[in-house]
Amino acid sequence: MNAETGMRKPMNVIVTDTPDQAFRRAADMIADEIRSVPAPVLGLATGRTMESIYRLLVQQYESGGLDFSGATSFNLDEYAGLPPTDLNSYSHYMREHLFAHVNMSSTKARVPDGVAVDLDAECARYEVAIHASGGIGLQLLGIGETGHIGFNEPPSAFDSRTRVVHLDEVTRRQNSGMFGNEPARVPERALTMGVGTILEARHLLLVAVGEGKAEIINKALNGPVSEAVSASAIRLHANVTVILDKASAHIWAQNRG
Repeated sequence: MNAETGMRKPMNVIVTDTPDQAFRRAADMIADEIRSVPAPVLGLATGRTMESIYRLLVQQYESGGLDFSGATSFNLDEYAGLPPTDLNSYSHYMREHLFAHVNMSSTKARVPDGVAVDLDAECARYEVAIHASGGIGLQLLGIGETGHIGFNEPPSAFDSRTRVVHLDEVTRRQNSGMFGNEPARVPERALTMGVGTILEARHLLLVAVGEGKAEIINKALNGPVSEAVSASAIRLHANVTVILDKASAHIWAQNRG
């Protein structure tokens, strides 16, 4: 797909006063999906923002207001070379922040296998599993400093599928907090859903908070729809919700048309 082509779609952009309000709006939207769909299929993400959202979902579960037993989930990505037992793996992250605290079946909580013998075959199996589930209903997204969604570093084709990618040095530095603040310890490769895979979800929910995300949010939402900023692809989707706080939204708000 040419990076500059495609019709732009309207987005529902919600700007909250505080990060906590943004997290709560996102958690409530995910909870509504779980309650309203008989067998919900969720696309899940990792990161500091997601920790707060998952904590709120766990609270709803513990209060008796949310049942995960019918849900299936697919995570966006995983580091190549890290087994699920590794404390820095996204499999471990998801168990720590969500899966171990709710009644979702372990067989339905899917994360790419970063230590599969054949990583390309694992990516192909992941695509098949998503399709067999009926497709992702609600896909939760963050945005990285390079504008990536999942680990779709620029440039990533908008029709790309789940695959093995090399991580940008900016991304490795951004993610180094989980690795003793040593970027060199962050794996150089990862498995990620492709942009095309993400765009097939029926509803995209992107959440970003803080001044540090303001510039890239502006590029993604106001700049060209371009493979140089993977997150700009969400503007081609028919059903997108973006939840920001004032700090992350202020440059976008000043420049929107």
